[in-house]
Amino acid sequence: MRVLVIEDDAETASYIAKGLNESGFSVDIATDGKDGLLLAIGEDYDVAVVDRMLPGLDGLSVVETLRRAGKHTPVLFLSAMGNVEDRVNGLRGGADDYLVKPFAFSELLARVEALSRRRGGAAVETLLREGDLELDVLARTVRRGGETLQLQPREFALLEYLLRHAGQVVTRTMLLEHVWGYHFDPQTNVIDVHVSRLRQKIDRGFETPLLHTIRGAGYILRATE
Repeated sequence: MRVLVIEDDAETASYIAKGLNESGFSVDIATDGKDGLLLAIGEDYDVAVVDRMLPGLDGLSVVETLRRAGKHTPVLFLSAMGNVEDRVNGLRGGADDYLVKPFAFSELLARVEALSRRRGGAAVETLLREGDLELDVLARTVRRGGETLQLQPREFALLEYLLRHAGQVVTRTMLLEHVWGYHFDPQTNVIDVHVSRLRQKIDRGFETPLLHTIRGAGYILRATE
């Protein structure tokens, strides 16, 4: 899942991005309101984390403009402005949630996860299956043939994306954009390494392989050849 962080404080932005990356999200960062708004309108994000006080264009204006543009990306406001009136104005301005600084990352993560589950106001499938492989997004568990598999956060995010596109060829570019974000060289072997590790975990010891490489195209997850 993709998260946009619009935060002008470099240390805070890095802290949030690092934690979200470690939790399996891909993260893009904008350091001012105008750049953040362009990204939010031009790209497809599951959640946006927006600071209220931003240079160029304040966070409230960013969200109001985003809503007028017809974008329904769930927004979590971050702000040191924590009185009731500030929170009410933020929510009425189009934000879906409001978190006051300083904050615990565990709370921010829980709020981002909750917002991502109701992205666009529509139900998001949280139990994904292909053959005898099952991934539970909410419980963060993966099972195959009744056996529980232990995946690292990035492996979990990779498998979730593949399962949501089961039966379709997924390109390296798609994986870089939606699982890793735009922070890796397209020529890096990070995808190959993670796909290899994931294949070992979901296919080794099972009769039917699920994760297939399509030479020159990408990868496909399917229960049949």
